[in-house]
Amino acid sequence: MKTSPQTSQPRSPAGSDTDGTDHQAYDHNIEVPNKLIVAADSFERKELSWFASTQIPTDLAIQVQDVIFNVHKYPLVSRCGYIGQLELQPSISKFGHNLKLEKFPGGPDTFEMILKFCYGLPADLNPNNIAALRCASEYLEMTEEFEDGNLISKTESFLTFVVLASWKDTITVLKSCETLSPWAENLQIVRRCCDSIAYKASRESSSTGEIVSEESWWLDDVATLRIDHFMRIMTAIRAKGTKAEIIGKCIMNYADKWLPDMDEGLEGLRGYGFGKSELQFSILRRKEEESAGQNKDQRTIIESLVSMLPPQNGAVSCKFLLQMLKTAMVYSASPALISDLEKRIGLMLEDANVLDLLIPNYKNEDQGIMLNSLEQRTMHNIDVVQRILDYFLMHEQQQQQKIGKTVVSKLLDNYLAEIARDPNLSITKFQALAESLPENARSCDDGLYRAIDIYLKTHPSLSEHDRRRLCKIMNCEKLSFDACMHAAQNDRLPLRIVVQVLFSEQAKMRMVMQGKEPMTVGDNSEQDEPRPSTNTEIKNLRSELENVKTKMTELQNDYSDLQQEYEKITSKHKNASGWIVNWRKIKNSFHIMTESDDNGDGQQRQNRAAFRLSFRRRRSAS
Repeated sequence: MKTSPQTSQPRSPAGSDTDGTDHQAYDHNIEVPNKLIVAADSFERKELSWFASTQIPTDLAIQVQDVIFNVHKYPLVSRCGYIGQLELQPSISKFGHNLKLEKFPGGPDTFEMILKFCYGLPADLNPNNIAALRCASEYLEMTEEFEDGNLISKTESFLTFVVLASWKDTITVLKSCETLSPWAENLQIVRRCCDSIAYKASRESSSTGEIVSEESWWLDDVATLRIDHFMRIMTAIRAKGTKAEIIGKCIMNYADKWLPDMDEGLEGLRGYGFGKSELQFSILRRKEEESAGQNKDQRTIIESLVSMLPPQNGAVSCKFLLQMLKTAMVYSASPALISDLEKRIGLMLEDANVLDLLIPNYKNEDQGIMLNSLEQRTMHNIDVVQRILDYFLMHEQQQQQKIGKTVVSKLLDNYLAEIARDPNLSITKFQALAESLPENARSCDDGLYRAIDIYLKTHPSLSEHDRRRLCKIMNCEKLSFDACMHAAQNDRLPLRIVVQVLFSEQAKMRMVMQGKEPMTVGDNSEQDEPRPSTNTEIKNLRSELENVKTKMTELQNDYSDLQQEYEKITSKHKNASGWIVNWRKIKNSFHIMTESDDNGDGQQRQNRAAFRLSFRRRRSAS
């Protein structure tokens, strides 16, 4: 006869009994047959029932989920305190010999391995089942009080001395813990695995100093983990002083694996133009339907990753931040998180590109992603870009920098050119965004002129007042010679703007002729040293200059005629045919001036060509 020691009742991780009932301490004696039960040598499974194959009939049925195990009492009661207490409780006796284990960690497969262990059959411990067996043995109270070398001690030893010593095994065990909550948490299996992984990863990073392709083997492994486990590892790695760039790369790698590419559908449609908007919206709606059941999980991933972003600029790329912003908007992330992303992007705006700034315009309604109506919405979310630009300008003002503004001015002009193709974009939003930059941010207004021209082409029904209002955004004095030539022939521009363009170009030409503007070659921001000239070259240049002055006089006369013609048109509202004739005269005169024939020798033609090149480049300087 074997007496079972008194044990405390098994408790669920929440602190209450697993079956929700209170049990008294088990102090009954278990009668064992004179002849010990022979261990089962095989098991049979018929549909949802499991049988121990022995000559002695089974006397206990245990249900785990939807599987019933027909077993003998003694092998289990002699090792599992929890089953012994349940089987002998009066409150359970009315069910006869049937026991049901609620929320058993690991399910039927794990309980089958527990049975093999209790029957004395070999039980293979490996990284795939060790966490489940450790949790199940705790559930069943398989302590040393019942038998030396019971399952709790065996699984603990395997975890400590085998699993945690191996990177691969630790990853495997941690992944298996994803279905064992909250047991794996309460038994510290998750914490120990995360700490082990973080230690090995931080040691690898500190030994290399950086992550390169051959040495980033561990990034892909941690990216396979569930987000809460990944966050635990990142927190531990950061606490060990790992560089911000490495933390950032881990986060970007994880996002690349778990978050969808929001630009996938839009990128292919960009070439179709905005006339294909219905096709574009259908793709967004399809994405909405496909991800409807995963919104909560995706939102959790986004919010968790953003909360872990290192504060240092450059830890993650601006492209990644914009990608996260788009995804966060789709999955209804909190306004505070979206605002945080906008501020981060604002600090790195000069590293962005136009395609990344093209954020589709969608909003959340009725707990789902709903696009604005076709009549009210623009194709892209202009307000988000406006806020990002405001954050950038605020930061630049605090830092008292100007270099970044020059880069961002080109980015903004290219962005304006993209959104100008949207027929639903109001002139007010376009103008507000274009005027956000201070006057000195743009060294040249060619990009802004291009965006305005595209807007005028896309919106042909604009009134004369709105066209003049739009064109006032640009500074005609900052247009290059080529832009001026294009503007002078652009029938979409108001006539007053064309006159201003011609007047500005004439004023710059006069300054060049009077020697008030330096001769530059190459980029506008760089001034070359004066080139050495011989007496012959100087005479040729002077002769060429006289010819240019003569042509300038003709242009001045033509310009006066043009002004008179303009006054007639504006006063009498007649057609501009006379102005067009005069403009053609100006254009022909300019070509004659720049391409006049020369009967001199080859050296003289070379000198004149050099002068024309220098002169043309001066015309482009602004």
